[in-house]
Amino acid sequence: MEIVGQPASVAAFCLAGGAPALQRSLMSESVAIIGAGVSGLTCGVVLAERGYHVSIFAKEIGQQTTSGAAAAVWFPYDAEPAEKVIPWALATYEALVDLSRDPSAGVSMIELRQFSRTRQIQIPDWAIPLGAQAVVPSSPSVTSSEVETSLKSFKSGFSLNVPLMDTTIYLDYLANRFSRAGGSITGNVHFEKLEDVDGTFDLVINCAGIGARELVQDVDLEPRIENLSCAIVCDDAPLMYAIPRANDCLFGGTNDLSSDLALDPETTGRIVAECSRVLHIEKPLVLAERVGLRPFRKSGVRLERAQLRDGRTVIHNYGHGGSGFTLSWGCAENVFRLVKS
Repeated sequence: MEIVGQPASVAAFCLAGGAPALQRSLMSESVAIIGAGVSGLTCGVVLAERGYHVSIFAKEIGQQTTSGAAAAVWFPYDAEPAEKVIPWALATYEALVDLSRDPSAGVSMIELRQFSRTRQIQIPDWAIPLGAQAVVPSSPSVTSSEVETSLKSFKSGFSLNVPLMDTTIYLDYLANRFSRAGGSITGNVHFEKLEDVDGTFDLVINCAGIGARELVQDVDLEPRIENLSCAIVCDDAPLMYAIPRANDCLFGGTNDLSSDLALDPETTGRIVAECSRVLHIEKPLVLAERVGLRPFRKSGVRLERAQLRDGRTVIHNYGHGGSGFTLSWGCAENVFRLVKS
């Protein structure tokens, strides 16, 4: 793999469906993917492992992408329409459960508890087959530790086991798996319009995330800001989540309309204070602060085939809101079906 600007650091591993050289039917079609976040990388893996000649181009790569700032816990959030989002999410769930068996992938299973401070929370229909169960925040089974005793402040909730992707590992895993399949990644590349992609590429796939707002002049895209301080999910005001990872814990968050990526000490202080209050943690050590953008699209995820002005085909795959990781494999398989058709 060629990665311009950042070396790979994690060894590749191809899951079932791997050993791509044995399974691919050789394709002559060359594909350019715009965007090196989780959507672009996953589409790259799916297509390259099926024999397509795939190159990824992006302004930022690796941990510098918006995906690098994500909490990356599987949960359908802030994305529409539900009738499409849920099947994509469930397909991704199955793929990530498989990946959780590979220690090098950076995927683990974690119990997720969704709470509300003010209302009786309803378990979504899609969560019931996954084993979701109602939890009473004040019950002994929920408040079994000193930290969890503070959860009594919530009114209702439910829990289920979900995949958690450690972005410091998982993004490199995808990049290296893409490499094993013959793909290349070029960073520090900016296109004013999709037609600027080299004409030698037969097909263009737009996974530019919030960048699609300018790239294809999509006014439906809104950058919703997500501030992570280093860091149980409560979606009513004030929004907060605390997500433990292997080497740290992620605190969040916000869901405001903004494209400002500058750190805001006041927002960071509020997030740390609220998470600390809920979890009864005194003066947590802040290791790092990140601000990310959720590419929310008012009219819903855009996943469709279109035609460029130069006659080439483009497949749009963006506008996943707060569910980029949650929809990644399901959307990538949909992209592949559109490529084949």
